This record gives sequence, structure tokens and C-alpha cells, in this order.
Amino acid sequence: MTPNQLARVAGLVGEPARAGMLLALMDGRALTAHELATVANVTPATASRHLSLLVEGGLLRMEQQGRHRYHRLASADVARVVESLMQLSARTQPVPRIATGPRDPDMRLARTCYDHLAGVIAVAIADRLVDDRAVVVEDDTAVVTDRAPRSLAKLGLDLGAIEAPDGGKRPACRPCLDWGERRMHLAGRLGALLCSHCLQRGWLLQKPGSRTLKLTLAGSVAFRDWLGNERWGRVTRSS
Repeated sequence: MTPNQLARVAGLVGEPARAGMLLALMDGRALTAHELATVANVTPATASRHLSLLVEGGLLRMEQQGRHRYHRLASADVARVVESLMQLSARTQPVPRIATGPRDPDMRLARTCYDHLAGVIAVAIADRLVDDRAVVVEDDTAVVTDRAPRSLAKLGLDLGAIEAPDGGKRPACRPCLDWGERRMHLAGRLGALLCSHCLQRGWLLQKPGSRTLKLTLAGSVAFRDWLGNERWGRVTRSS
């Protein structure tokens, strides 16, 4: 790295509005330009210029999903740099957290996203499968590994159903950015299978005329046992 390159990165991080945006993204979520404009206390047009510079500089990554564009930290290396700067600056004020997604706690906890599971529970399931190396995610792709049957068997789910060819058009698994959590849940045939399995077992109940899924007592026990007490505790605190 040359001195000019170092100075450019330092300049990107050193501008207060851009620093505020980077801090707001340190929890791993993806946020819209409007949300980042709010936390940085700048106009949408100014935020757009700042975000373009951060993307060009390799500090942020932009993801398009439907009509929306979301921004997240480009890599773990960027997060480590920002964290180090936070320690050096000895911040005493907490970083403001942006409220995203549905306000209804039931809908935030669990809902359908087309035919797959979304919400806090879905994100926790995705995290567990990634930790188990049952699913490997890279950018916009996700691969179901040979560890998946063993991991999902503990949830009482037979993975054979995702082997259906489905005309060859639908992937077995793909990451989908969660509207509420702004982190990944799983779509594709695996995502649909997880959703139908939870409904068939009575762990989640579909609210009439709504995408909201109501968590049952049986579901709480099943998810807690599979996710583990620590991860399930984070789920219940988030909802």
C-alpha cells in the first residue's frame, strides 16, 4: 500500500457523516441510503454521494434486492479497522441503532417471505446452519453441503425433499436479505422446506390473511433445543 492509498482510506473514514454510517453498520446489518442518511444527519442526496465514495473505496458493498438498495460493510477486514478506530477514539456514547422492518413483534419474529421463512427465527436458523457448515454462503450464492442432513436431522427434517429437480430453475438454497433484521435468511428449495416443516409440526401458525407466523409453545421448545439456549435467548430478546 502506498502513502496515497492509505491517505485515501483514512480520508474516507475521517469524514464525520461517513464515519457515522460505518459505525451504524458495525452490527452486521445492511441498511438503506435513507436510513444511513438519518443516522449521519445528512440529506438523502448527500448520503448518496458519501455512499458512492465508500463503495468505490472498497469499504462498503451495495446489494440490490427488488426495488431496494442496501449497504453493508464490505468485509470483516473493514469491520476490524473500524473497531480499532473506535477503541482508539475511546467513544463513550453508544452508537445509535436504526429501527428497521415491521413494528409488529409477531411479524418481526416470524413471517413468510414468498414461500420461505423470514424474521428473527429464520435468521437464527441460517446462522446455525452456517456455523454447522451445513450451508456455505458467499456473496449471492449458498451451497448446501454434505453436513446438512446431519444438522437438519436434529430438527426432524428430511433433506431429501430439496433434491427435487424443480425444472432446474430454482436453486437448492440462496441467501435472502431479511427485511427486518437486515441480515441473511435462507430462500430456495431449502428455505421453502424449512417453512413448510415448521408449519406442519405446528411450531408456527399462519395468521389468516397475513404473512405473520405465530410462534407456539411447541415451537419455542423445538427451536430452543435445536438452536441452543444462548442463540435462542438472542432470538427472544430481539422480538
